[in-house]
Amino acid sequence: MPIITIFSGGFCHENQIVQEVIARTGYRQISEHQIIAEASRKSTLTEKKIKRALSPKTSVFNKFSLEKERSLAYVKRAVAELITTDNALITSFGGQFIPAAVRHTLRVCLIAHRKHRIANAVEQKGISEKEAANLIQRYEEACSYWIDLLFRNGDPWDPILYDIVIPIDKTTALHSAELIVENAGKDIIQPTKTSKQALADFRLAAETEIALVEHGHTVDIRAQDGVVTLTINKHVLRLNRLREELKSIVEPIAGVKSVETVIGKDFHKTDIYRKHNFEMPSKVLLVDDEREFVQTLSERLMMRDMGSAVAYDGESALQLIKDDDPEVIIVDLKMPGIDGFDVLRKVKETRPEIEVIIVTGHGDEEDRQLCMDLGAFAYLQKPVDINVLSETIQLANEKVRQKKGR
Repeated sequence: MPIITIFSGGFCHENQIVQEVIARTGYRQISEHQIIAEASRKSTLTEKKIKRALSPKTSVFNKFSLEKERSLAYVKRAVAELITTDNALITSFGGQFIPAAVRHTLRVCLIAHRKHRIANAVEQKGISEKEAANLIQRYEEACSYWIDLLFRNGDPWDPILYDIVIPIDKTTALHSAELIVENAGKDIIQPTKTSKQALADFRLAAETEIALVEHGHTVDIRAQDGVVTLTINKHVLRLNRLREELKSIVEPIAGVKSVETVIGKDFHKTDIYRKHNFEMPSKVLLVDDEREFVQTLSERLMMRDMGSAVAYDGESALQLIKDDDPEVIIVDLKMPGIDGFDVLRKVKETRPEIEVIIVTGHGDEEDRQLCMDLGAFAYLQKPVDINVLSETIQLANEKVRQKKGR
């Protein structure tokens, strides 16, 4: 039996249609929640982190933590594993991962005019038309982001992405289900030896991506009949050394027959290939109103393979902490408005798992004692020795990881 994927514009009677298809075919539904849960179970990433990594908003720390890339890799493998048995019906973003070469896949899009979806949202949610319009707008933005991420195509309803596009405002849910079942039964969409091999290659590519990203590498990956091709798209000074390292990681993976490395079209651009070191702190937030100092500090930490983001006042820092996931915060004690005391106190009230290091040029022993009583990890005087600060950050980061069981 073919795989069925259903991608909906939202409020397109998708639940009714899916249940009707299941009733007629005996297919098993694979939801977004199941995919994320499976990806989390097979990784060190929580479901919350995976969901956040898959959202349009990228963490300011991602270029150091690679949580988006790691999440995508584990989600791909989860999809590949969940569809290896017959009768899989994917009703979420996960179906978009399945390569076009897996030809025993019926790709369905449910869509309707926005007015129709707004009316459905008003009826189903009991909200105003304005609230419904905003809800659908946010949903469409998320869909556009997702399709652009995977296909470099900002139109999630482009017919080229699907085998069937069903206009829900022009047909009934029952007839829509009939169309899906009818097309799923056609000979052209049934599994073949070639399409089954393409599915095995999809899973192998996902396994390869996980192995590489967990070693700090991000390259493009393609697998075909067990031959894995790695494309390096950023300039690297020791290319042969990188090639050998990539091969040493990929060759032991079960199912890999051989590994090839090639240079991509973007290799000669100014970007420099950087291997990520996950043993080093990657989510450090620097908070100081002295812009030159904090920017220089960020650069010096980066030279030591530590990833950091910068905030120039306490208010911005608290907003970033609310929206993102820093693990260690370095904050100046004396700042206009919300100062270091306020930041420390608020962080320990709302996010006690975050470790806070105070760095100040104006504090005294009374200030130091108050900070330690409030839960600061350390209290350092400016000018601070970069080696002492680096060591303190690493110790704080290690404490965070121990608490998280990593």
